[in-house]
Amino acid sequence: MSVITPFDPWKSKLCTCPFKYSFSPYVGCYHGCLYCYASSYIPRFSEVRAKKDVIKQLNKEISKIKQNKYVTIANSNDPYQPIEEKLKLTREALKIFSSHEFKIMIVTKSSLVLRDLDILKKSRAAVSITITTLDENKAKRLEPNAPSPEKRLKAIKILSENNIPTIARIDPIIPLINDEEIDNLVKSVAEAGANHIVSSTYKVKLDSWKRMKKEFPAEMEKLKYLYFGKGERINGYYYLPKEYRYKLMKKVWENTKKFNITFAACREGFLNLNSAKTCDGSHLIL
Repeated sequence: MSVITPFDPWKSKLCTCPFKYSFSPYVGCYHGCLYCYASSYIPRFSEVRAKKDVIKQLNKEISKIKQNKYVTIANSNDPYQPIEEKLKLTREALKIFSSHEFKIMIVTKSSLVLRDLDILKKSRAAVSITITTLDENKAKRLEPNAPSPEKRLKAIKILSENNIPTIARIDPIIPLINDEEIDNLVKSVAEAGANHIVSSTYKVKLDSWKRMKKEFPAEMEKLKYLYFGKGERINGYYYLPKEYRYKLMKKVWENTKKFNITFAACREGFLNLNSAKTCDGSHLIL
């Protein structure tokens, strides 16, 4: 099985990112985010394991890619989970992609990415850090094993100070959970130095809905009709009603304008709100 694959598992017409490859040295994720979609299609998702001979296989495959040399690390799980401190597979992969002159987008919730500043500063790379709430207690409920919001904001600041293009993913926005934080979230990541913001609303898979309902029973009960009654079914996901999604994305967009940073609404279909050449922030990689 190939370890470098074209990215778009949803094959969605709503995707506005440029063509890119996806790479992950691990299967599964430690963070335990309640809203995670990947647990719906990756077996034993909470059990983190390294892919067999992944660096050896990467070295075999990478020379075959001659065009569109842009890769995200990683899309379905975090490349900087605790296991990475010991195995350093993400670090080894970064060296390989950098030596082959790939554009590299790292997608993470972890401040461990700062360990690899030495490689990132010599690479064509950007870092996308997800931050969903500034409330430490709420973060522990939503993302029980992930690094704190404070650590993530600090990582954005240090990356920015080292001239690494940085994207903040305010994603997902969940009504009654973190939608009232939009103003402060945008302000905080902008002041930390983020160059671009990507945002999206919570898109329901039934397994994630069960986890959310268990932790936030009152809120999910109020949202039930919005998602399953008035909402839309798109590519196997339950979306909020279009007008509700637009209202939330417009609020993020309006806040980004205050700080003169670019914005894109990911897989929402609202192209008029996108103020950047790319959704994922790859336009920042020179």
